[in-house]
Amino acid sequence: MGVEIKETPVSDAEFESMKRFVYEYLDASVKNEDEGGRMRWYPWHSAEYRFNHTLNVLSLATEIARKEGADVDVVRVATLFHDVAKLDADQDVHAEEGARVAREYLSSRTSVPGSFIDRVCNAIEAHSHQGELDAVSLEARCLIEADLLDKVGANGTALMLLRMGYEARTHMDAATIVDRVYERGKEAVSRVESDTARSMAHERLKRVRWFREWLESEVPEMDCEPPEGL
Repeated sequence: MGVEIKETPVSDAEFESMKRFVYEYLDASVKNEDEGGRMRWYPWHSAEYRFNHTLNVLSLATEIARKEGADVDVVRVATLFHDVAKLDADQDVHAEEGARVAREYLSSRTSVPGSFIDRVCNAIEAHSHQGELDAVSLEARCLIEADLLDKVGANGTALMLLRMGYEARTHMDAATIVDRVYERGKEAVSRVESDTARSMAHERLKRVRWFREWLESEVPEMDCEPPEGL
């Protein structure tokens, strides 16, 4: 008896078309003066930032899915659409709105089975779940864990330092900012359940801790109060 080979329901060409659609949707959200650009007042919540975040999460989620035995195709498509409505919907409904956009796209522009679409949309809707991850599907868990991990490590540190500059802080506040990234990372570790994501989270936490130590060794007066009279 031969080995059954599973064909991917989404071709590489279709996936590239989805990428273009997601970016264009985000870009249109920012440019729409009447309804879009809900978070334009944060420069890193541009279409470029949101799309870059999506690609980061896509890479992480794909690795987790492969190592944890999830349906990689479902995870990849769900991840691509998970924040598509982030810039034009309220935070508490962006997951449901993203699932709606994904369902419309997949139903009208691809020939994937309805069951596949349902699983993708279920993962998108669940990605904002705040409870225990054993309450969601394996595919949704992979997406949630990857979404958490993108805020940890070198990337999370860089984003927080950008925020520090936006808030007109000086580099003397950097240690406090990096500490926030580390605390956020510890929270992420406490939430993830898979061995793969937990290992990735610990590795990213190490990088934040090392950066904090290097920074402190090079800026002795960091986070100290300025001398009296200054």
